[in-house]
Amino acid sequence: MLLYHYHEAHSWICIDEDGTARVGISEYAQEQLRDVDYVEVPDSGRSVQAEGDIGVIESVKTNGELCAPVAGTILAANAALGDAPELLNTSPLDDGWIFRIPVADEAERGYLMSEPDYLEFVQSIET
Repeated sequence: MLLYHYHEAHSWICIDEDGTARVGISEYAQEQLRDVDYVEVPDSGRSVQAEGDIGVIESVKTNGELCAPVAGTILAANAALGDAPELLNTSPLDDGWIFRIPVADEAERGYLMSEPDYLEFVQSIET
């Protein structure tokens, strides 16, 4: 079973079997953005800082910054988003991943929220 960990900026990481993490945006984020029509994905080889803005997601409704939930060097970006940015709406937790990054320090994930904690966080900001 895959476990997702969430950042308060509505990005998530999921550690895959090979030990690398896929990063994307949450269901809540895609619902707020609605019809995504462009995703600026970070280039492979780019070093990113935890909680740093690393890309842009544009939709008919608004634009949003993509926040890196952990620090590291981008291993790969999801090239499919270039032709099909709507994957962020239709499959934000699967096919709509944005980039892959190694997670060298497991402690770095300590400030991220579990799914139940994230759902509680989302509920608190909606009220």
